[in-house]
Amino acid sequence: MKKARQQLAGMESLNFHKLLGTGSGNGFSIWPDFSVYALLNVWNSYRAAQKAILNMPVFLNMQARSSHQLTVYMQSVRSKGSWNQQNPFTDLSATAPDEPIAVITRASIAPKKLFTFWKNVPSVSKSLQKIEGMAFSKGIGELPLMEQATFSIWKSRKDMVNYAYRGNKHREMIKKTKQLGWYTEELFAEFKLMRVEYDWPELDLHLLKNSNMLKLSHSANS
Repeated sequence: MKKARQQLAGMESLNFHKLLGTGSGNGFSIWPDFSVYALLNVWNSYRAAQKAILNMPVFLNMQARSSHQLTVYMQSVRSKGSWNQQNPFTDLSATAPDEPIAVITRASIAPKKLFTFWKNVPSVSKSLQKIEGMAFSKGIGELPLMEQATFSIWKSRKDMVNYAYRGNKHREMIKKTKQLGWYTEELFAEFKLMRVEYDWPELDLHLLKNSNMLKLSHSANS
């Protein structure tokens, strides 16, 4: 991951990228998961993304060193907020209400609010274990404790909204966020899934198989 930072910096067609660690369990934890890492890339085009991932040494090296992989190609649908004073997800597409979607949430936690924020995380983390319509979720981040993000895949936008705004624990967390001013910067973005290449045990794939628009590809790695 350290070497990848230099290799990605000047890569053609790559407009934005983040090298991310993850938390243990489903990712919403103060304890890191040193076995799982994430790479977020924003490309000029779908074709440019596929070409780079299939051919560039930095990506081939990551694939060769991984026992399991999950690659998700997606296009922005909605995006609000900023990530390091910019919004990288501005090329917006359209999606049908019943199509699978992915969601990225990201926040910088105010240093003085770290204790109260993490004190409230365990109850929300437990509520994510059995959520209707959620195929996958993982907590990711640039900096332990302070720079936090989530990535999730849903059967439909309706399922995501039902959890985000009707789930008691998550709704309570949103309310506290506004009242207590936990974040110095935040972003919420929704994406249309274009292709999922998977070899990942925690991906609940049967939720996505009914979509006519989504291309699924399974690969087994040693």
